[in-house]
Amino acid sequence: MSLYPWMIFYLALGAFAGFFAGMLGIGGGLVMVPILTMIFSAQPGFPVGEVLHMALGTSIAAIIFTSIASLRTHHQHGAVLWRVVASITPGILLGAAAGTLVAAKVPVKILGFVFTGFVCLIAVQMAFNLKPKATRTLPGHFGIALAGFGIGAVSALVAIGGGSMTVPFLTWCNVRVQNAIGTSAAVGLPIALGGTAGYVFNGWGYVGLPPSSIGYVYLPALAGLVLASMLTARLGARAAHRLPIMTLKRIFSAMLVLIALKMLWGLVNGGNA
Repeated sequence: MSLYPWMIFYLALGAFAGFFAGMLGIGGGLVMVPILTMIFSAQPGFPVGEVLHMALGTSIAAIIFTSIASLRTHHQHGAVLWRVVASITPGILLGAAAGTLVAAKVPVKILGFVFTGFVCLIAVQMAFNLKPKATRTLPGHFGIALAGFGIGAVSALVAIGGGSMTVPFLTWCNVRVQNAIGTSAAVGLPIALGGTAGYVFNGWGYVGLPPSSIGYVYLPALAGLVLASMLTARLGARAAHRLPIMTLKRIFSAMLVLIALKMLWGLVNGGNA
């Protein structure tokens, strides 16, 4: 079957995920993973037991490029806290490596349930805009690095850019939301680099993966996602500095719940959503 019909889906998904990734600093994996899982399940040539792993690996590879586009725009607005980025990056890289090793050994259904549960938790945090105590501040260098390890591990496990945990962590420490989003965009890059290396390594040589794959990264899907998301991520990042973030977070949280429920329905009924 021709690749062209599927490329339309990849481009549309990349444009949609890229815009929200740039706007909310969330990487885009929360949108890409469940939808890629559905696309790969319908597309011939994908082994049923590895569909979710392919979606995870391809998504986190696409986040590399989305993060770069988003980061440039946020940096131009002076919204990136580079001191925090420098402290949190070593922990993130170690955590991302650990997360991909775990993901490769976990059965696909368990991984799917973990992902849907995590999506719902993030949706609740976004919808209710949980507030920190006024006296809470960022921890020291070691504390930030330790937080980075946890963020990197979970982010690689569910193939997100880290913003879904980094933004709440920073805002919980009373960092201004625009700075949290901008810093999250920078943090997402090392997560994506480390996570992609892990998914390529763990899927390397696996028999039965579709042609044009490098490990668990499917290159045709990656090309479509990157082409569209690089354009829309910059638009989303600009919107983050102009539009009411809380309203957008609530809309996005409702969408996350719907996607998680759809994926959960597929898992319960024996499929891959």
